[in-house]
Amino acid sequence: MSASSITSRIRCLNKTQRLSAVGVSAVAAAALSLSLVPAHAETPAKPQSEPQAASAAPVAFSLDAGAPQAKVIQASLIEQHSTAEQLVKAADAVRAKQAAAEKAKAEAAAQAKADAEKAKAEAAAQAKADAAKRSTEATTRSVARTPVYANNLDGWISEALAIMKAKGIPGSYDGLHRNIMRESTGNPNAVNGWDINAQNGTPSCGLLQVIQPTFNAYHVPGTSMNIYDPVANITAAANYAADRYGSIDNVNSAY
Repeated sequence: MSASSITSRIRCLNKTQRLSAVGVSAVAAAALSLSLVPAHAETPAKPQSEPQAASAAPVAFSLDAGAPQAKVIQASLIEQHSTAEQLVKAADAVRAKQAAAEKAKAEAAAQAKADAEKAKAEAAAQAKADAAKRSTEATTRSVARTPVYANNLDGWISEALAIMKAKGIPGSYDGLHRNIMRESTGNPNAVNGWDINAQNGTPSCGLLQVIQPTFNAYHVPGTSMNIYDPVANITAAANYAADRYGSIDNVNSAY
């Protein structure tokens, strides 16, 4: 076949039959290049007048779109495209699964932290409530153990004896009652305005007729500083008698 025939035949090929590199990937181009089959061309006779003309003619390649090689390449490209899409979808699915797992883990950690804080707060509140309850119970028991004394001579003597016992001051109910009745007949506001003490400006006062200097010297801590207070007067007088006579029980007259 002559060179002019080949050139004419190439011009007759339609667009789908011509090879083009535009839009073809490197893989497709390589595959196509491997499948190209050189068209049979007859080396034109070398005219005597143009010895190099025929050797300059290009070698033409043709590939029929319906040829088996084209179908194989097309199928390969479709398969590669499908595989790529599947890989992308699989990767997206893996990323989505990982994101969901991380989100679930974060939510679980947040919930665990919230539960721990709630449990801690509840435990603290319970401990506080228990402490308050114990304090209330202790106060109730303390109040229950604290005796209530009557506001009369019997109650004053009984309360004074409890304080004297706690302070280590000797004396008995009978010794206190006997001396009180002799000194004031049980009147906590009694005042002696005629004896030597009164003449000296320090009259005897209260249930056991104590003068102010003696009351001040023998006052029992925890009691009133008022010399007319029944319990304070009794305990101060009993403290003085214990120091002077050994016990109020040993006093049977003016002291």
